[in-house]
Amino acid sequence: MFGSDDLIARIEAHILDIEPAVSRTLELPFSLTLAQLHAVLQAAFGWTDNHLHRFEIGGLDYGPIDPEEDDSSRRTFDSSGVRLHDFALRYGRPVEFLYEYDFGDSWVHVLKLKTGQRDAAARYPRCTGGSRGGPPEDSGGAPGYAEFLETWRDPAHPGHKEMRRWAGRRFDPEHFDLETVNKAIRAAVRRGNGTAPAQP
Repeated sequence: MFGSDDLIARIEAHILDIEPAVSRTLELPFSLTLAQLHAVLQAAFGWTDNHLHRFEIGGLDYGPIDPEEDDSSRRTFDSSGVRLHDFALRYGRPVEFLYEYDFGDSWVHVLKLKTGQRDAAARYPRCTGGSRGGPPEDSGGAPGYAEFLETWRDPAHPGHKEMRRWAGRRFDPEHFDLETVNKAIRAAVRRGNGTAPAQP
């Protein structure tokens, strides 16, 4: 079924505990590895891949392998050896799993995987929709981001000017640009040459 050239994986992703939602809808080949999916998610949400990450699927962790990992700790499976088609979709029901980026800030993304029909004219992977801009790196996870936005939006706040400088002039929490996101995804694919960038 998942070897069919007619099918692609459709993932609806949003960052947990942020309202209104910061979301992306992605269409991907089923042959994509989780390591490659990580690279696509980084580009789609505007992250810079400066921190560790993991996927949690069915109670198991997938991510880059740490050679110094303690055997007594929870085991992490190599994400470069696992593909989207390894997760069976039964009776048309979506598979829901988590992607966590930056274990300090803990940006947890909820991913819902479904099947879709391939468009012969489309280039995959691609983003087909979304809402709002991604939070800046190191802004403190969902709770810190809420405080950041309060300061960023309030000209009377003592930290307003500093926060505006730190976030940069281009930052707009409400702006989502589909073309820009797809350019970032294509650049990530080219940089990785079909694989995910190495962890720093």
